[in-house]
Amino acid sequence: MASSVLRVDARSDQTFRIPLIDLGKYRHADSLSEKRKTADEIVNGFKEVGFIYLEGHGIPPGKVDNVFRKSAEFFRLSPSIKDKLAWEDPRANRGYVKIGRERVTQSKDAVEIAELRNKTPDIKETMEIGRDWDKTWRNYWPQESDAPGFKQTMLDFFQTCHELHSVVMRAIALGLDLDEMFFEDKINEQYHNLRLLSYPSIETSLLKKDGQTRAGAHSDYGTLTLLFQDNVGGLEVENPHTGQFQPARPIPGTIVVNTGDLLARWSNDILRSTLHRVVAPSTESANADRMTPLRQSIAFFCNPNGGARISCLPNCHWPGYEAKYGPITTEEYIVGRLASTIVD
Repeated sequence: MASSVLRVDARSDQTFRIPLIDLGKYRHADSLSEKRKTADEIVNGFKEVGFIYLEGHGIPPGKVDNVFRKSAEFFRLSPSIKDKLAWEDPRANRGYVKIGRERVTQSKDAVEIAELRNKTPDIKETMEIGRDWDKTWRNYWPQESDAPGFKQTMLDFFQTCHELHSVVMRAIALGLDLDEMFFEDKINEQYHNLRLLSYPSIETSLLKKDGQTRAGAHSDYGTLTLLFQDNVGGLEVENPHTGQFQPARPIPGTIVVNTGDLLARWSNDILRSTLHRVVAPSTESANADRMTPLRQSIAFFCNPNGGARISCLPNCHWPGYEAKYGPITTEEYIVGRLASTIVD
């Protein structure tokens, strides 16, 4: 995909598209120059849109399907079981978040966020899972008898997603003219978050109310997000050149990947952390009773190591384009953002 074509397409709402990139060409390349071709496609996509679709990523469809099955089984458990696993602390970012408890937003004003949450909370429930060997924070797991195979399925998938994240970060390093392994010792502690999401079926008219969404417009916090969608749809991405939201329709077998805030800060906003939201999907997805169907997705939020110092990369600033942000650690940034989105 020529970057010149991408630039033209991205800047018009009529021709806006999220590029589809075959990571298999990078994974199976015989030379660094071959890898660089795919790396440039990935970096160009993140420069212009902030989002890409990845095919050829190497995660078997059956593995993804099983994660969706186990996630659905979890959310069908009784509230009394799920509530025992409730999310408690932004530093941990683990556990179950019931419908109405979260309101993602770009705002940093506590009063404004509280008002948004009271008026139009996000219509979703989630389960947050971190690295299971953490000595400070533990995961909250349902009993095996309540959710057979759930824990092992999610632990296996967590590792699989971390490994894919590492591959994509190597490609990004090449595309930014860094050593391919530049990020390796900055992401190896697996300070990530696997988020299972369930958006309940709801009257479409309720989702059309002013300010109401399944998930409000927001950017993600870390390096990358790997998003696995079902076929319902509803994800929208802001065209960063026009400010208009555009559908990111599901493409079977692909993963939606987007840049997070910390990677944008690292790159001095050369790579875009783009706003996105989840709304009512197109009308053909709603049934005759005007119900928006249940939607599932699986998001793997990839983060640098908790203590990693995020400051402008040496080749991402120059005279006339100075560093925009002061240094910050991963933990400082993410905990601050999480603390503002979930109410106790």
